[in-house]
Amino acid sequence: MTAAALLLTAGCGGGSGTESGDGPVELTFWTWAPNMEQVVQTWNDTHPDVQVTVNKQDGGDAAVTKLLTAVKAGDGAPDLMQAEYQKIPTLVSSDALADISGELGDDVAGTFPDSVWNSVTLGSDAVYAVPQDSGPMMFFYRTDLFEQHGIAVPTTWAEYADAARELHAADPSVFLGTFSANDPGWFAGLSQQAGASWWGVEGDAWDVDIDSEPTRQVASYWGGLVQEGVIANTPMYTPEWNAALNDGTQAGWVGAVWSPAVLEGNAADTAGKWAAAPLPQWDPTNPAGGNWGGSATAVTTQSEHPAEAAEFAQWLNTDPEAVKALADVAGVYPAATEAATEALSDPPAFLSNQPDYYDVVGEVAETSNDFTYGPNVNVAYSAYTDAFGKAAEQRSAEAFTQALQVMQATTVEDLENTGFTVAD
Repeated sequence: MTAAALLLTAGCGGGSGTESGDGPVELTFWTWAPNMEQVVQTWNDTHPDVQVTVNKQDGGDAAVTKLLTAVKAGDGAPDLMQAEYQKIPTLVSSDALADISGELGDDVAGTFPDSVWNSVTLGSDAVYAVPQDSGPMMFFYRTDLFEQHGIAVPTTWAEYADAARELHAADPSVFLGTFSANDPGWFAGLSQQAGASWWGVEGDAWDVDIDSEPTRQVASYWGGLVQEGVIANTPMYTPEWNAALNDGTQAGWVGAVWSPAVLEGNAADTAGKWAAAPLPQWDPTNPAGGNWGGSATAVTTQSEHPAEAAEFAQWLNTDPEAVKALADVAGVYPAATEAATEALSDPPAFLSNQPDYYDVVGEVAETSNDFTYGPNVNVAYSAYTDAFGKAAEQRSAEAFTQALQVMQATTVEDLENTGFTVAD
């Protein structure tokens, strides 16, 4: 049984799209991306027969809860929904997203990296959304501090560990980075780079492989650096973390394409002192990457006009003018990498010293490994925060790998308790 058959139990139902007499088809689009109404206006100006109204949402989790409530009630869902990649299996298993594979052009899949396309197909022949933006992971570092201490930019994780040791030995108040127990998406992206896929479909059952060799490699690596004391264990986005970025006691950050905006917001005075490089590699002869964040445009099962909604979703995320607007106006990194590279000719203002920034991002985006999410990502992520929070406090490499066992057991138990079949 394919992922589509395993997850999706019904087709499109009646719902929110409307048409007034001989007037245009009217579609509603739930999204939290900033200024999306300006992007959509370009469509409305050129497609008088299909008009889209933007309905701004508070964020991904809030929108998912609201959509699931509408699906359960049988009414109130929009035609289109911005959905984070990790939430798509949950929405599909709840019969909230329509399969639009028959409504899209034959060349749409080739517009996106394979890893991103896999996130909207769940490894099946169905297509549950069109990728909108992605979060290729990158390594950001303080060029002035690297030069001051004679540290080379690491290209492998072994070199990253050596750089962390050298930097901390040169100045015990300075750390190359931090392990953050409050960011499961960050850790999932690093596991993706190492070759992990935490969920999968095996016959008619879900397979859970969180406690796998690639993820154990990542956990053991970071646990070892924390135990050694050469990186910090301060959670990201805390006052302590912000202070370290400002005063130079954190000289690097394993982040994602959107990180320059975070750095600008939290450490504006350090503008021009940072640069970005590809993630360090486990195997430099086989470059690989991971994603941290990203979302897609999905058509809901309550839409009365799935064909028109799918046409809009395809236009929004593949049309060169729309993709440029997504980048310039909505401030996202479009998942269509070739169009994104053409649209993003100038680097973020915070990294004006690195004119090739988006060229580097585009190359990195194409290397990301496939990674399949499951229908209970929220449970696995909550288990990560709890188990790795304790491990980080203990500063024990062994506790880091034991935390994976907790995540695995918790995720499997939840799937079974909610009625899913889980492979042995």
